[in-house]
Amino acid sequence: NFQYMEEKNIKMALNDNKAGMEGLDRDKINKIIMESSKGSKFYENEVKREQQVNQRIDKMMLQKEQITEQHLKKAQAQVARMVVELEKRRDLTRVIVHVDMDAFYAAVEMRDCPELKDKPMAVGSMSMLSTSNYHARKYGVRAAMPGFIAKKLCPNLVIVPTNFDKYRAVSSEIREIFADYDPNFMPMSLDEAYLDFTEHLEKRQSWPDSLRTHHYRASSNPKGIAPNMMLAKVCSDKNKPNGQYRLPSTREAVMEFVCNLPVRKVSGIGKVSEKLLNALGISSCSHLGQKMALLSLLFSETAWHHFLQVSLGLGSAFIPRHEERKSMSTERTFKEMSAAEEQLSLCRELCEDLANDLKKEGLKGKTVTLKLKNVNFEVKTRALTLSYPVATADEIFAVAKDLLKTERDNESPQPLRLRLMGNQIKQFN
Repeated sequence: NFQYMEEKNIKMALNDNKAGMEGLDRDKINKIIMESSKGSKFYENEVKREQQVNQRIDKMMLQKEQITEQHLKKAQAQVARMVVELEKRRDLTRVIVHVDMDAFYAAVEMRDCPELKDKPMAVGSMSMLSTSNYHARKYGVRAAMPGFIAKKLCPNLVIVPTNFDKYRAVSSEIREIFADYDPNFMPMSLDEAYLDFTEHLEKRQSWPDSLRTHHYRASSNPKGIAPNMMLAKVCSDKNKPNGQYRLPSTREAVMEFVCNLPVRKVSGIGKVSEKLLNALGISSCSHLGQKMALLSLLFSETAWHHFLQVSLGLGSAFIPRHEERKSMSTERTFKEMSAAEEQLSLCRELCEDLANDLKKEGLKGKTVTLKLKNVNFEVKTRALTLSYPVATADEIFAVAKDLLKTERDNESPQPLRLRLMGNQIKQFN
């Protein structure tokens, strides 16, 4: 029964929480996704994950039934006290900018091959897509979707293989521009960064009008401007693909903005959290505030504290610098890779990328983590903490290759069949 399967496997359905995917025929697209993925490893893994989420929901609802009015009253008092403390620390003095290169890989490929601009196209492989242009999104094609499903949605889709050397080069050019505005900007990936414009804007006050005037030119780099990082990231998604959105630095403006904001639009609230919250009748950030006492009794302390800050429009007003950084990472999705030589070569390449990022920040770290996703879409991580900090590609690779070998040995005599690899380093000195 298709309808039953669709209800039980919501993750298989279209995730249209992305610019350029508004007003699509969800029923038609969901049916294609379901029929084209059925029987695949991707399908089996998604079904397994969905069952796990449903079990969590069942357990949560049983817990909810045990909660008394007395429990809720006590929890509400705790929430109220925390709100008072959080409001005391609200900072509206900073100007935080979140820059997101929209459809970055696709934009670079269309720049180099202009005939692709008017065609639905994506970057990636038949196994997995990294991004798609706006023509493709109108068919329901998006990042993190297997290419074979995307082709069913859009038979004329052009899939361009990834070229990370090219994307890194473009990213380096963009980062040079970022540094003019904030020398300590925080890169999140090749196509995303946070900048603090506060000092730059103060300096501009003394500049002549000729230097302070900017002639607008259309670009595909949306910008979100807000008092903190959480809000800035949400704002950068408001006027895609071309434009920016600035949220005024007043509590009234912030609360009005947050009121009707869907929870899924907030960084840190993913598919699983969204479904758990939906089961409790929560779909917007205003609902979070209304049911915070209940959430405090059903979720971990870390989770409900995050929900509370989101409901109040609070986030970090200071971009972490250097030693304040918690971690740096890089990862790559690809079609199936099982040859040991190819895996080692990719691992080395990722370590070089990570080393370059560390060099730019002047950082060293002690804990190296290897992230792997196999062809069954199962994710595994292995980590090793050293007694001394490392930063060079050779040093990081020496650890990462041993972690990779351990995972290959565990699969022996069968080959280790991968579709994603990532490296992370943390515990900065």
